[in-house]
Amino acid sequence: MKYDIIVIGSGPGGYVAAIRAAQLGRKVALVERAEAGGVCLNWGCIPTKALLKSAQVYGYCKAAAQYGLELTGEVKPDLRQIVARSRTVAETMSKGVQFLLKKNAVELIHGFGRLTAPGRVDVDGTEYEADHIILATGARPREMPFLPIDGQRVISSRQALALDRMPQSMVVVGSGAIGCELAWFYATLGVKITVVEYMPRMLPLEDEEVSKTMERAFRKLRATVLTSTTVKGVRTTDTGCEVEIEGKKGAETLTADVVLSAVGIKSNIEGIGLEELGIAVERDKVTVDAFYRTSVPGIYAIGDIVGGPALAHVASAEGICCVEAICGLDPAPVDYSTVPSCIFTHPEVASVGETEQQLRERGVAYKVGRFPFTASGKATAAGDRDGFVKLLFDEQDRLLGAHLIGATVTEMLAEPTLARALGATAHRIARTIHAHPTMNEGIMEAAEAALGQAIHL
Repeated sequence: MKYDIIVIGSGPGGYVAAIRAAQLGRKVALVERAEAGGVCLNWGCIPTKALLKSAQVYGYCKAAAQYGLELTGEVKPDLRQIVARSRTVAETMSKGVQFLLKKNAVELIHGFGRLTAPGRVDVDGTEYEADHIILATGARPREMPFLPIDGQRVISSRQALALDRMPQSMVVVGSGAIGCELAWFYATLGVKITVVEYMPRMLPLEDEEVSKTMERAFRKLRATVLTSTTVKGVRTTDTGCEVEIEGKKGAETLTADVVLSAVGIKSNIEGIGLEELGIAVERDKVTVDAFYRTSVPGIYAIGDIVGGPALAHVASAEGICCVEAICGLDPAPVDYSTVPSCIFTHPEVASVGETEQQLRERGVAYKVGRFPFTASGKATAAGDRDGFVKLLFDEQDRLLGAHLIGATVTEMLAEPTLARALGATAHRIARTIHAHPTMNEGIMEAAEAALGQAIHL
């Protein structure tokens, strides 16, 4: 069968690309070997947030007395029920993607898609043709030689989302977004957590002050955080794991029921025909231009298999840009300097643009506007005063970066992201009326602070 466009992979890059192509009048097929919606909807972003919400509610129940509430009886987490709710949420969203595909007349083809020639895709023995083929095959948890995943004692994020029993202790290797979110989830439920990070601080890609605040938050949960620490190996037994590490105190052996490997992701580029067609690949990533064209005409690649940030919303933006370029709409290339990033721990982390460290390394002069949530009426009323808003401006007062940590800051990030994209100044942000009382006032007040005009409490 012949199509205008075939997309391989139905994650947030693939399904968005397919729907946008259909909206532009193209005949589209979407190939998926597993559940519609890809890893994000089924085994990543969405089910993780469902688990985290359950942990947050449990935390509120334990703190009920602080809000003048009396709960009779003991509140206990039921991991099986928490996981079951998470799976229901994921299934609901996957069905929503299937509905959108059907509504937009995108044909969903189930099976493993593989390039056999320019313009040709084999799906489990059936061949399809298309003028344009978009690869959106995503990524999977990376497995390191010193930390082989067996799915039982040494697990990846996928197994961590669906454990059938609550471990008493867990070592989490890696403190990026995935490691921190799952560590926070299990620590909140009462699991003894030890986070091991190779870099000198948690969340090594975030603002240094944000990292320090997050470390304090984990220690409040009685979790152990070991930075500048290397994992040398792991031994599994019938009762648990022994993790050999080397850090600031020298060599040590940690014991735990389970070890979670959260050391990054690996692109799904094997077996899809790249080598056979001579498609250029560098460092595990498909080489593409600004509109996601590969080295072979008519074949494109987006999402986690190309060089941009491995984030769902980035894949979606790339998919739209790619399809609109194919259809002759002359879209602007994706602006990677304004990519927002969110981590859904408690407190949450949200950031966009450059950090102070990056600006110093580039020799860029900047000024800082900072507002602590201890001074926020809304945060104080909510009982969530940890964290701050930090805005970075250049010498012309244009926003260079925003770094937030605190309750609900992921919902606040769109404003500084838009401000950076539009080149907004500190004065413009400070003079934009923000509703009171809201957490979002922190954006306005940080801008005021950068101008030396801090006014509000």
